[in-house]
Amino acid sequence: MQTEIGSYDPATRQVPVSFTVGELVHKRAVNACLKNGEFDPAATADRVAQVARGVAVKMDLGVITEQPEPEALPAAAEVPAEPVETADTTAPAE
Repeated sequence: MQTEIGSYDPATRQVPVSFTVGELVHKRAVNACLKNGEFDPAATADRVAQVARGVAVKMDLGVITEQPEPEALPAAAEVPAEPVETADTTAPAE
């Protein structure tokens, strides 16, 4: 497994990480390690290695898989020009 650690974000105290095995890429944020309130790159790299072991197991089990492509939104021409009538849910039932 390859891991790529991005830049530390002090606002979230996290680093973005890409975990790659073959064609499968899993991206997630990992909490950074701090020492005396300052970002500790070495300790964070150790933490990322720990997370990577768990990610590898989940990939092997099929829990983490390739994400499907998001469905495309309909083009403007496919959207009805006239408003669609809906039931009035504000009126009391009789």
